[in-house]
Amino acid sequence: MQKTPSQYSRPDGTVIAAWLMMAAALVLILRLHLITALLAGLLVFELVHMIAPVVERRMFSRGHRMIAVALLATVVVGLVSAAVIGTLAFLRSDAGSLPALLHKMAEILEKARTALPPWMVDNLPDDIEDLRAAVSDWLHEHAGELRLAGAETLRVIVHILIGMIVGAMLALHEAVDGRAEKPLANALSARAARLGDAFRRVVFAQVRISLINTAFTAIYLGLMLPLFGVQLPFVKTMIAITFIAGLLPVIGNLISNTVIVVISMAYSPAVAVASLTFLVVIHKLEYFLNAKIIGSQIQARAWELLIAMLAMESAFGLPGVVAAPIYYAYVKAELADRGLV
Repeated sequence: MQKTPSQYSRPDGTVIAAWLMMAAALVLILRLHLITALLAGLLVFELVHMIAPVVERRMFSRGHRMIAVALLATVVVGLVSAAVIGTLAFLRSDAGSLPALLHKMAEILEKARTALPPWMVDNLPDDIEDLRAAVSDWLHEHAGELRLAGAETLRVIVHILIGMIVGAMLALHEAVDGRAEKPLANALSARAARLGDAFRRVVFAQVRISLINTAFTAIYLGLMLPLFGVQLPFVKTMIAITFIAGLLPVIGNLISNTVIVVISMAYSPAVAVASLTFLVVIHKLEYFLNAKIIGSQIQARAWELLIAMLAMESAFGLPGVVAAPIYYAYVKAELADRGLV
């Protein structure tokens, strides 16, 4: 029998204090630009937490959990670091040059002005220099949010490394010390565990959706179009962008779709229309996948996540967009635990 809201016990002062401290921590993480450290730490912690029991069972005798967790944490940190470095190296290489892709898109848009309707042309930049200027102004305005260049990139990398190390240390601490005994520490641990659970449900579900979307996109760009004699440039880069951008619910699709359609215009308007049609069909399918996978994981519909992302973007910028699904899943879990939603 399901409990009604009146049957839930009233939270004591310790739980309320833990809620307030957790809320303050979540806001400060965004204000201090520590979201990358948080996500990296949660990723390592959840991976270790999921895999450690299996490793301990198969490779170590009973009572060697600390050794299993320590070795696994080291391997996970190394693999995640290698994945990040490999992605950055690919996007900077000749095969996956992101600057070259952006330059190609600018050239395509300039050439397309003669074939597009007047109402659309009026909303496009006059030439490549205007597009570059617009992009430069946007990057300058959002420099603090994008954090992609120079010292900011180094700082983000350091945050990721520290976050992964902290996540590994917390996993090891949990394996050794177990449950906290003091009331406030216990309440905070429960909040942190719920946040970690929200991260695992949202991120791992979104990874599954992004992998499915990337697989269909790779089939279309790498197999279907070549069968009809269409060879688009930057196919590998577009596939990589589809997966990376697909980790962001809703808006990730807009980013990857825009890139694919613009690059398709380099071949012909017909190919661009075909690409747009394919992407619309795929994302109709993906809408049902979102409802099934994400909805089943956090009991949230696509419009709920979109509203949360819009609100968080207005308050915190791009980091808010990244954090919104996780924060929303956490808050909803807290409310559901009290029988309020």
